[in-house]
Amino acid sequence: MASWDEFAAVAPRIAEVFARRHAATGELCMLATLRADGFPRISPMEPRFFEGELWIGGMPGTAKFRDLLADPRFSLHTATVDTHVSEGDAKVWGTVEDVQDPALHQRFAEDLYARIGFDLRGRTFDHFFRADIVGAASVWVGDNHLDVTTWKAGGEERVVRKH
Repeated sequence: MASWDEFAAVAPRIAEVFARRHAATGELCMLATLRADGFPRISPMEPRFFEGELWIGGMPGTAKFRDLLADPRFSLHTATVDTHVSEGDAKVWGTVEDVQDPALHQRFAEDLYARIGFDLRGRTFDHFFRADIVGAASVWVGDNHLDVTTWKAGGEERVVRKH
């Protein structure tokens, strides 16, 4: 498993597409979790990069967080609105850990306030999930081809070019 910074160091193509698409959509992604009945749940959310990690946080009491507490596996996909995927597309998957560290929560809240003006300072976080990435993939459309890049923990990026 890898932190965001570790992942980005060994899978730079995928990390670049993910980070660029994440920023371009106002940080909106689609989070896939497993419901208690075993079916997948897809939820919009805004994951954040902070202190070298990818964090999944949000409103308390949500079904997606109950899902993650019961089964920490997730997949996170950049929000795609272009059917031609002309700007690329990426996803990461792995497991999460609920980090209960009030000092970390407050550093995150200060950073969030400084970056976007959303004020969580002084609040208690019910859940704050750190993503441990075990796999990822991206697509990129070039001149008359499609590059599909994949990565699995412990390995290197692999690129398959399709014409």
